[in-house]
Amino acid sequence: MGVVGNLVVESDDGNESRNTYRRQLDDMAYEDVPGALAAAHAECSPGDILSAEFNLTRSRGVQTVDDRPPPNVDTLMIGAGFELLSGGHGALKHGEPMAVEAVRLRTLPDYVAPRMSVLICGLNPSLHSADMGVGFGRRGNRFWPAALAAGLVSIDRDPSDALDRHGVGMTDMVKRATTRAASLTSGEYRSGVDRLSEICQWLQPGLVCMVGLAGWRAAVDRHAGAGLQAETLGGSAVYVMPSTSGLNAHSSLSDLTDHLRRAADLAASTIG
Repeated sequence: MGVVGNLVVESDDGNESRNTYRRQLDDMAYEDVPGALAAAHAECSPGDILSAEFNLTRSRGVQTVDDRPPPNVDTLMIGAGFELLSGGHGALKHGEPMAVEAVRLRTLPDYVAPRMSVLICGLNPSLHSADMGVGFGRRGNRFWPAALAAGLVSIDRDPSDALDRHGVGMTDMVKRATTRAASLTSGEYRSGVDRLSEICQWLQPGLVCMVGLAGWRAAVDRHAGAGLQAETLGGSAVYVMPSTSGLNAHSSLSDLTDHLRRAADLAASTIG
């Protein structure tokens, strides 16, 4: 047994490569849960078990977006990059403890919080990005150079800083990491849209920016083009832009920067 951060770590005698991480998630408001789960994901390795006990006891006393009950626990765990094994039936509630056990997947966690200006949504993590711990992490991917040029972020490949300093969150339509997004199915995209709708209804980002048209076309509108969409997600406006992958030779870095700048401007007008 050992301690990593504030996690108690127990090695599985039957499988030395698998650890069980026990974490107390208490004295926090609803809005703190995604960040706590993202931190747990970063401290675990794929295949490790997270045994968590939620006991949300802190309430702000005023009905704000922060105090709205989050989606069901299984939805939160999927977003955090875990697969629920036991527990987690229904939504978290203040003063009602809940124990869950989940396995850490080879994927990325959501970086989300209330009052995000823009929620960036990729198609799914690449295996390279999942192992690196940063979305759009491969050097040939032009998301981060475009985001820096657009003024959306100020530090390269740092999703925590993007969220904390700029209100820019990050998630994916599908959490399953693959070598290429072409292997994803329409059913996976549709399930991802359902999950995103729940998250947006809860956290109310100013705008969701879909990076890559394939997922939105597969799940929502097969004729969709780049730009602001007629459909919303949980009440949040949706902007779809071309893929930033280096494989997309049809869009230059300048084009991608312009799309992110437009998305940021639209988000600012929505919030303002």
